[in-house]
Amino acid sequence: MTDYTQLYNKLSSIIDKNNIKTNELLKNHTYTKLGGKADIFLTPTTYEEVQAVVKFAKQENVPFTLLGNGSNLIVKDGGIRGIVILLKNFNRISVEENFLTAQSGAAIIAASQYALKENLTGLEFACGIPGTVGGALFMNAGAYGGEIKDVLAHAIVIDCNGEIVKRTAEDLELSYRTSNIPEKGDIVLEAIFKLRPGKYEEIKAVMDDLTFKRESKQPLEYPSCGSVFKRPPGYFAGKLIQDSGLQGKQIGGAQVSTKHAGFIVNKDNATAEEYISLIKYVQKTVKEKFNVELEREVKIIGEDL
Repeated sequence: MTDYTQLYNKLSSIIDKNNIKTNELLKNHTYTKLGGKADIFLTPTTYEEVQAVVKFAKQENVPFTLLGNGSNLIVKDGGIRGIVILLKNFNRISVEENFLTAQSGAAIIAASQYALKENLTGLEFACGIPGTVGGALFMNAGAYGGEIKDVLAHAIVIDCNGEIVKRTAEDLELSYRTSNIPEKGDIVLEAIFKLRPGKYEEIKAVMDDLTFKRESKQPLEYPSCGSVFKRPPGYFAGKLIQDSGLQGKQIGGAQVSTKHAGFIVNKDNATAEEYISLIKYVQKTVKEKFNVELEREVKIIGEDL
């Protein structure tokens, strides 16, 4: 069993004590409002601190988990062992010519709004994606016909050995809602997007239209992880779920949204176990009715109680 008191003391020589917490409740850091406690919870403020933590964890053989803003994530009720790193302090965005640089903890929505301000087009599709820049790269996020791989020039990451390296879009092997970032163990520090000059009014019109579509169709009034399932070839996940008669289906506090069947909402203080049980129930029912396998888009991490 790991001595977390000793671990805390060692980490406090790497990171300011104000940025280290123990037994932090992760439901406070996820869109679904689900998740148990993290043993050690870090919010580093410099790239060097992240490097030091990665090297320390490897040296001490302590597991560590990277958390974005928890928008496409379910953390189980038992929480996460070892170290959890939240990169919320890395949120700077800047523009040089047609290149927009956004740190991994910045909201991808904020990056799209910054591009608008600078009269740059290409990131409009991201104006309603509720994740961080790092998370958007991690899963090659996309919406309304656009995706990260269309506009990413390169990324700066910390590799599994704690070294800062540059990765091109090709290096990251971005494809439908996937990348090789988890497989390689990279931590995204910043992304550089190659955009194009555009007209403010035209860019804003597209973003306003996409925002209206999102707000009118998605159940934003309840906590959720966004779209739960990937789009199955030849089908729409939401339509399959709706045609299976599952809209409104509830297990505990988790419910298949009555507004958009592709979403599962935390309607009434759901546990992660209830939320995951409902996901499995939906998969089983759709398989029985239509012989279509629904593959999860949302990632599930952590331990059961």
